[in-house]
Amino acid sequence: MNIPDHIQELISKYEQGLLSEAAKKELDNWYHSFDDQHTVVSDVPQGSEEDLSERIAFRLKESLALEDDYSLPVAGKASRKWYKPAVAALIFILLSGTIYYFIQPENTTAQQPLVLSAPVPAGDVAPGGNKAMLTLDDGSVIVLDSANNGILGEQGDVEVKKLDNGLVAYQTNKDGSVAEEKIFYNTISTPRGGEYQVTLSDGSKVWLNAASSIRFPTVFRGNDRKVQITGEVYFEVAHNDAKPFKVSAGKSAIEVLGTHFNVNAYDDEVQVRASLLEGSIKVFAADEADQQQVKILRPGQQARMSKSGRINVVNNMDTEEVMAWKNGLFVFKSTDLRSIMRQIARWYDVDIEYKGSVGMQFTGQITRNNNVSKVLEMLELTEEVKFKVEGKHVIVSR
Repeated sequence: MNIPDHIQELISKYEQGLLSEAAKKELDNWYHSFDDQHTVVSDVPQGSEEDLSERIAFRLKESLALEDDYSLPVAGKASRKWYKPAVAALIFILLSGTIYYFIQPENTTAQQPLVLSAPVPAGDVAPGGNKAMLTLDDGSVIVLDSANNGILGEQGDVEVKKLDNGLVAYQTNKDGSVAEEKIFYNTISTPRGGEYQVTLSDGSKVWLNAASSIRFPTVFRGNDRKVQITGEVYFEVAHNDAKPFKVSAGKSAIEVLGTHFNVNAYDDEVQVRASLLEGSIKVFAADEADQQQVKILRPGQQARMSKSGRINVVNNMDTEEVMAWKNGLFVFKSTDLRSIMRQIARWYDVDIEYKGSVGMQFTGQITRNNNVSKVLEMLELTEEVKFKVEGKHVIVSR
């Protein structure tokens, strides 16, 4: 079963918040075009998320079964074995995308993933949320998610404020003077299961994914603006020709004047990946002999910097996959299971244990606002992997 190109485009536009009411109706009509008369559902309440899941899954399986000869080889056992997970993976793609759309309440106007407020069932794990710690220059620590809105502290001529929307901003004194010579450094760090946003004193906006950090001066003095990061961070840098913005991530570095880009620099990933969405960036990587490679990226390119210092530039990166975390989604495009589980471990603050070989890949999409059981359930639809959740421990097996 193929989804028409224009329907795929509508789904993509919906997730970006660009879908008109007329287009939403068209997407809704497409969904309901599946024949209901052969649909079998269990006794779960009609209209519930579970009911929708079962209806959609059944319809897709039924439709795919009708196309069993679907131009794929079917003569031998090997062919049939390959076809089964392929079909299941397709069901996962469609099911996760459809659920993401149809659990939105009809009166919801904001195009954001739905946040469920129901209690977390026993044995399940809730998704992450806005959680971070601010470490001031003197070493004192403020837990941002529990701090009251307003001024959190003053460092030299800068006020640290928690805004009404829960985010943190650095603002210089009213006359804009820079009287202090001392440079104050702050660090914002997120735990596993946390994310956060901060506006730096130059107006640059920074988003931190789970298990990430950024160290920065409260005021940028001198000829540049330098910050250090760990984990994954997305930047919207305020343009300033006179002061290039420099990001350090281990042995890799990025220099920009003003642009939008994402950096993935987790220690447990093989490469540091710098992904450019807008503007231009220059990336640097040092090898074991401290010899430096330099590449300049254009929008749509991604620099992959190995720990040995080699830079590989990829054209036409998958922006949807790169930005999924910031948009409240998991997006997998032929992603290997261990990579998926690293993302799950960070966002749900769980430990992963593997039993047996788990070398399969997955393609699909689901909101990060689900409990962990829902994400694992989507993966289990392939019938190629099983999960067992024991508190904060997830066991992965075939």
